[in-house]
Amino acid sequence: MMNININPICVLAVGAHPDDLELQCAGTLARYIQQGTTVILAIATDGSAGHRTIPAGELVAIRKEEAYRSASILGAELHWLGYRDELLSHDIETRLRFIELIRAARPQVILTHHPQDYHPDHRAVNHLVFAASFVAQLPNVQTASPALEWVPALYYFDNFMGVNFVPTEYVDITETFAIKRQMLACHKSQMNSSQMTWLPARQEDNLLEMIAVQSRFRGLQCGVTYAEGFTLENVAPRLQSKRLLP
Repeated sequence: MMNININPICVLAVGAHPDDLELQCAGTLARYIQQGTTVILAIATDGSAGHRTIPAGELVAIRKEEAYRSASILGAELHWLGYRDELLSHDIETRLRFIELIRAARPQVILTHHPQDYHPDHRAVNHLVFAASFVAQLPNVQTASPALEWVPALYYFDNFMGVNFVPTEYVDITETFAIKRQMLACHKSQMNSSQMTWLPARQEDNLLEMIAVQSRFRGLQCGVTYAEGFTLENVAPRLQSKRLLP
């Protein structure tokens, strides 16, 4: 792959849950914004299972507000798809909705979960995005928006805690790490607390600490202070002769 950078007009980032994009690619999204690229965010599920004590209905409202507050820091449009947390499936209706999402956004680049991520919702989003981003350019599969004239490049971002993920491309987020941290801090319902978090109440599960360690580690791998790692989906017709990451 030639290391020639171009600036895509639009980038779509699709995460399974509120806070997934902040954890894995917010620094990169901030870099895109700084270079003039339009960034559109999409969150597939409502986050209703992400707490030990807050009831699901109340939690959805909290997490939706947290997600929109985070998107406002980035200056990005947010699509809240609202599927039930932990029960996302790849059926015809859901695939068509993802096709319409991609057609309406018209991105040159999509960022989403890796196919071998740990979470079933993450894997479901990966499968949906892979399929929908290909089908989106076929006019005989009709949705409200017209078909694309291209197949978007598809990049997979890092896994939770970096497990079983080997980046092939890196983005230097040293100058945007503070934005990444500020965005993640909006998700107060997910911060470390024995009363509030769905995660075990251990210091190592603090999400702000985790992104600092993971981003620093990826930075060490590529010779910068902080970085985020990605892999490109290397199948036709998605192959690229130029670098589309910032």
